[in-house]
Amino acid sequence: MVPTMVLLADDSRDAQRREALCGLAEAVAERGEAPVATAFGSPEEVAGALRSVRGPKVVVPAFVAGGDVASARLLSRLDLRSLGDSCRTPPLGAVPSIVADLAGRLSDAGWSRDDGVVLAADGTTGTEERQVVMDVARMLSRRLGSPVQVGYLRTWAPSVVDAVDRLRRNGRENVAVAAWRLVDGPDLDLLRRLDATAITSPLWPSELVVDTLLAQHRAAKGRLV
Repeated sequence: MVPTMVLLADDSRDAQRREALCGLAEAVAERGEAPVATAFGSPEEVAGALRSVRGPKVVVPAFVAGGDVASARLLSRLDLRSLGDSCRTPPLGAVPSIVADLAGRLSDAGWSRDDGVVLAADGTTGTEERQVVMDVARMLSRRLGSPVQVGYLRTWAPSVVDAVDRLRRNGRENVAVAAWRLVDGPDLDLLRRLDATAITSPLWPSELVVDTLLAQHRAAKGRLV
């Protein structure tokens, strides 16, 4: 029996974000590799959705590490022991193919080698997530051949605004922002209001995201055998 992939995220903040997450779930289901269910919403809604899924299940976060504080907090409070035959994967992180895609999005947005770059994360719930964000920044810097600063919208310093300002003070007239976000939503709207030269689109939609989520599911389901 193939375990159900349960995609998990907090989608309670914005209808646009909710629509994007549902579109991602549909794209994963269309591959036909595993049954797919969603656990989107508030903690109570997520708990109810998880209880409704029968049989073995792999909970797969539908967000990137450091890119969604609300969803990370929701995941950290999840008690899978009460759900029986279940396990979970970590949020998407410093995956080389995803970082390469992010670099391509910067180029598509108009970044050039002389421009400064800020990796814009939402914030983190702990040092492990913060380390993932730093790893992504280092990998992105190597791929671009250019320094990458990290900026946060919530919970950690420096802020995205401070990171952009610092690059400008250091002589980078043009600054591009690499949005470390899986789907569109209100956080992207905040970034778009920044005084930045270019801002990337979120990682989804991209078939690469679907590929990576399914790879996580394949790697995790062996733990349920």
